[in-house]
Amino acid sequence: MIGATELDCDKNRKRADRVVQGFFGGKFLPMHKGHLYCIDRAAQECDRVLVVLFINCEEELRIRKNDHSRELEPSERILQMRRVCGCYPNVDYEVIDDSDLKKPDGSDDWEAEAAIVRKSLPRIDYVYSSEPDYGAVFAKLYPEAGHVIVDAEREKYPISGTMIRAMKYLEEKEKWMV
Repeated sequence: MIGATELDCDKNRKRADRVVQGFFGGKFLPMHKGHLYCIDRAAQECDRVLVVLFINCEEELRIRKNDHSRELEPSERILQMRRVCGCYPNVDYEVIDDSDLKKPDGSDDWEAEAAIVRKSLPRIDYVYSSEPDYGAVFAKLYPEAGHVIVDAEREKYPISGTMIRAMKYLEEKEKWMV
């Protein structure tokens, strides 16, 4: 695996000899400006980007059991994904339903998810995230891909889905949501 980080990554990933492909996946509970920043960066650095929205995963179901906000509904997140990715000529999106992709203990099966991602993007050059802790998982699932960590410290957009869900007023949430 290429040890790419925000500090040592090649800022211009596009190459003349082949199509450079990137992948960014998440639950987008809800989609916020930090997610958009990551998508935008991947779109600038890769010839083709696949953004995957994972729905009905363990964490989402737990969150939605207690939070019935409209922006967390899968249908709303799919519409948002379609709208955002449609702004980029080199970004496609896919929705993967995790309902049947569970390990025997009920946890999400990232290997099964990766197999589905591979059907749409057999070769992945870079996996984008803001989570350094995902490096080992990505190295196992996408060994040929560099892990590009985007704004792990949340300096550009100091927000997370958890923070937005904790906000009490829609006006406050809307400042951060896409």
